[in-house]
Amino acid sequence: MNASAMPPANNTPLCYSINSPPFRYQPTIASAYFSSIFGTLGLISNLIAFVVLLKSILRTHSRSRSTFMIFLGGLVVTDFMGLLVTASIVVSFHVTHFNWRKLDPNCHFCNFMGMSMVFYGLCPLLLSAAMAVERFFGINHPFAHSTRMPKSRTVSMVLMVWLMAGCIALLPLTGVGSYHMQMPGSWCFFNISSTGNNFAFSLLFSLVGLMCIAVSFLLNTVSVVTLIKVCCGDDRTQRRRDHEIEMMVQLILIMVIASICWCPLLVFIAQTVLSGVPLQIKYLLLWLRFATWNQILDPWVYILFRRAVLRRINPRLNWSRGSIMTLYPSFSDTVRRFTRSSLGSSLGPDEKEETRKSNVMPPSTPPPASP
Repeated sequence: MNASAMPPANNTPLCYSINSPPFRYQPTIASAYFSSIFGTLGLISNLIAFVVLLKSILRTHSRSRSTFMIFLGGLVVTDFMGLLVTASIVVSFHVTHFNWRKLDPNCHFCNFMGMSMVFYGLCPLLLSAAMAVERFFGINHPFAHSTRMPKSRTVSMVLMVWLMAGCIALLPLTGVGSYHMQMPGSWCFFNISSTGNNFAFSLLFSLVGLMCIAVSFLLNTVSVVTLIKVCCGDDRTQRRRDHEIEMMVQLILIMVIASICWCPLLVFIAQTVLSGVPLQIKYLLLWLRFATWNQILDPWVYILFRRAVLRRINPRLNWSRGSIMTLYPSFSDTVRRFTRSSLGSSLGPDEKEETRKSNVMPPSTPPPASP
């Protein structure tokens, strides 16, 4: 039976029943510098991204773009608060070397940090999935999206994501899982174990994160294919898709960063609890540092990958001339031929004949000779 499921011996609080401070391990001064530098870098990056987003929201008049930027704003605020809460606790421990047992004898502080780790870890993944759903409907069903997606509903969706992550983070306080002190004594996290309720919560945390990444990948792939067909089509009266291309590029980069940073930790947790092997703390710390990069790299996606910045870097990217696809005619023609051939297989003979006639250019007539 797991030690966390047994009543604590000698009046030891539950969060210290597995790892009880003080530990023999003495953190080096490099640990304090490492945590301080990464925390400061992440806070400054998210603060810059929030200022840029706020200016863009006040200037934009497109409903779909403002909806997407509200989701981005929620992501930036979540990453900023997550780094502010967790980094301040970790840096304070490395600087002062305080004793958790004396400072927090009733595990309130440890439970708060464990809840923060779970909440601010799941929120970016859930928001990324919500942004993928919003872009899927915005590209594939633009009319229904523009009439049924006001800003108030977008804000409500962001609040619902925060509420869902908060409910999951509160589960260990109700008995489903438990928060414990983790080595080297600077942080608290839920007990990754294959027994009892700890198994259920560990698997829930891992599956929710992996499911969000899978939903983002599936919906973003469909949205990109649809956007390429629209941009490379023969319809010259189509509305410009520059904003959609910019938003999809940013969303794909957010998805790639989240997948690279979070998949190792989520797979490691699922593999540990399903196989029943003892937890290897060195790999947990390694993959957790990988996941921390997500909060640092996310804001730079919007800071750097904007049309104004890309236009300064490469003046050839003249977005005002229509779609970015027109800058690459060979690629555009290739995709257009592929799209036409795929659409032609699903058309009837009458529709094919009509499409063929519409694609045939009328012969040019010479100008009349002047008398």
